[in-house]
Amino acid sequence: MLSYETIRAWVGKFAPQIAKRVRAARWRPTDKWHLDEKVIMINGVRHWLWRAVDSNGEVLDIFVQSRRNARAAKRFISRLITHWGEPRVIVTDKLRSNGAALRKLGLNVDHRPT
Repeated sequence: MLSYETIRAWVGKFAPQIAKRVRAARWRPTDKWHLDEKVIMINGVRHWLWRAVDSNGEVLDIFVQSRRNARAAKRFISRLITHWGEPRVIVTDKLRSNGAALRKLGLNVDHRPT
């Protein structure tokens, strides 16, 4: 029978190696991203769930914010760019703050509002 302490010791010893292998084998996103946002209620307060998906349907990131403006969009997009690099195409809904955020960031991407 294994004790909790034995399992904890194994996790401490082998988890970094397993995590390194998982990160190395992780997929790379395509260069066409779709961004959208949806309103959600948290404790009766309106928040916005921002989501980024690549063209294969893999979720790149989700982010919950209390605002839906250019500053919030810029924060979300810059967070994506920092983690995944710059895409070739970004497809968004017709929310004007997405276009404003892309202009403020000065990205060289094809923005396609649909």
